[in-house]
Amino acid sequence: MTTEMICVGAIAGAFGVTGEVRLKSFCTEPTDIAAYGPLFSEDGRREFHVTLTRPVAGGLGARVAGVSGRDAAEALRGTSLFVPRERLPTLPDDEYYHADLVGLSAYDTGGELIGKVTAIYNHGAGDIVEVATVRHKTTLLLPFTLAIVPNVDLAAGRIVIDLPEEDA
Repeated sequence: MTTEMICVGAIAGAFGVTGEVRLKSFCTEPTDIAAYGPLFSEDGRREFHVTLTRPVAGGLGARVAGVSGRDAAEALRGTSLFVPRERLPTLPDDEYYHADLVGLSAYDTGGELIGKVTAIYNHGAGDIVEVATVRHKTTLLLPFTLAIVPNVDLAAGRIVIDLPEEDA
């Protein structure tokens, strides 16, 4: 595939004995993952037709076309699910796809380069931005909030971070 692919979810393992999978959706509204049509492996070679069945602990129950039985479902554990970018909705000016933030240069409010955004995480309590620093060769994990990240400029390939005061 020549189009840019965005990760929208992952298969977390088998659910039950009939071939159902536990699906972890990375969409703002988790059930939206089923609305994007077929999902793909990262390289675009495998196609997954997913039908959601019910909410389950830690995600959504789903059936994947062609998967019957627990062993076949378990074999998909860890498979990331992608969709071509053009299938995703356009976001308002103050919202961003995580994939668009990774790789941006991070500057402090004084204009000094801090490092590069290496990942965005969300473990349920809000987004966390990971920045690999250039000066100290360390990694910063900061809340991705307006107070900490007051400016995102995708066109310029940069974010501004208002670093919290260090404890005395």
